[in-house]
Amino acid sequence: MDERTPWQWLRRPLPLLRRLAVEASGRFRTARTWQVTTGSAAVGLAVAAVAVTAAGPWDSSGQRTAERHLAASREAGGGADHAGGAPGERAPGDAPSAPAVLAGLRAPARGGPGGKALADVLDPVLKDRALGPERAAVVVDVATGKRLYGKRADDALTPASTTKIATAVAALSAAGPDHRLTTSTVLQPDSREVVLVGGGDPTLTAREDGRYVEGYASLRDLADDTARALKKRGKDRVRLSYDDTRYTGPPRHPIGPNENITPVSALMADEGRLDDSTSGPAPRTEDPAGDATRKFADLLRARGVDVRADVGPAKASPRAAKLARTSSPALSVLVERMLTHSDNDIAEALARETARASGEPLSFAGGSRAIRDRLERLGLPLAGAEFADGSGLDREDRLTAELLAALLARAADRDHPELRSAVTGLPVAGFTGTLVNRYPKGSPGTGLVRAKTGTLTGVNTLAGTVVTADGRLLAFAFMTTGTTDPSGAQAALDAMASAAAACGCSA
Repeated sequence: MDERTPWQWLRRPLPLLRRLAVEASGRFRTARTWQVTTGSAAVGLAVAAVAVTAAGPWDSSGQRTAERHLAASREAGGGADHAGGAPGERAPGDAPSAPAVLAGLRAPARGGPGGKALADVLDPVLKDRALGPERAAVVVDVATGKRLYGKRADDALTPASTTKIATAVAALSAAGPDHRLTTSTVLQPDSREVVLVGGGDPTLTAREDGRYVEGYASLRDLADDTARALKKRGKDRVRLSYDDTRYTGPPRHPIGPNENITPVSALMADEGRLDDSTSGPAPRTEDPAGDATRKFADLLRARGVDVRADVGPAKASPRAAKLARTSSPALSVLVERMLTHSDNDIAEALARETARASGEPLSFAGGSRAIRDRLERLGLPLAGAEFADGSGLDREDRLTAELLAALLARAADRDHPELRSAVTGLPVAGFTGTLVNRYPKGSPGTGLVRAKTGTLTGVNTLAGTVVTADGRLLAFAFMTTGTTDPSGAQAALDAMASAAAACGCSA
């Protein structure tokens, strides 16, 4: 048997490094047994794998079909799969939340990670030809905040969906992890007009059952309570309107009509999806507020309320009588769902909640300014950063690898528990969200890497945390633009994260 350690294997030529990220060879399984033994002590992940669909091609908007479809094949509730599997299938056990993931902070290994050891394993992969002409990388020791590795760390590149990490941290800082989004009904004064008032919750659901129903704001529950309130007032015949004026500015994302995002509205049901999906791409309504209100009208009729056939926009009067309300889960839960599934609708809603807490207009421009303001208040390195949206779909976004790594290190800092879901919501390599099919059984990063993916045409990014072979928690950000081989670029980025996981990097 070859007695070399796993990190020494990673110092072999580049082709082997890439195979380590995508293959499950016999040698690799030997290394992984040892690696997972160490990792389980530091991470304690207890997740069951399920079948997933394969990654698809690229669509016309430039977003990889894989990134949009993988989440739909494994829909997890936040950072762990809490929702179970197919009918008749035993659900996998819940994965531990932040305390286990951040075990490296509480039980540091002897000594600190060494930059030279990391450079020895990361430099060869960063030279992979599959990566574009512009590439940047940063690795930070979360326990000390020390940068251990950096290549073009200050270059501002297109981040794609890793922008959502910045959105998460800004929203949690501005509104707080316990903030909830409330949808309500009111009765206009001296009238029979009921107004459905949007509170900016894209996860409001009209569905009776399925994923992301229990624990989420429900139009059905709101209809129950509204019908009871109307009957108490002796009003069994009403006109129904909607108020979506919470948001300002254009509702359409600059990318235009797209299955990745619904026109942004303060009132929508099930993210404006026209199928039964809860994540990934889907046909979208062009009138999210109107469609949600029409569904609500049908629900009221089913509860004995005579609702006029036509619905339209209105502004709820400050003197309107309150009828009923339904609230979203805590913002921390929404952050986890957003990061796990790369959910663009939630991301844009959170950007607007950041704007609201910061006194900015609830629009694309206001959200972008508010995100920057909140990150500046946290003392994060913003040189070169540009925010054009909250989701990362806009190619005008610019972030540095230094900023992404700093965001993750701050979210993992025990002194900032309010930011913790920006880490616990990250997909777990090989198990959840957009990383479910990126790290097969043979990869040393499986279960030890938690990271947000970012993918547009010619853009590949990966930013997250990893527990090393000697139990240290590191934050990393790897970015590249100008790629022409998307699968090769992904494999190289995954190999870098896997190299860090397998590295015995203590100084």
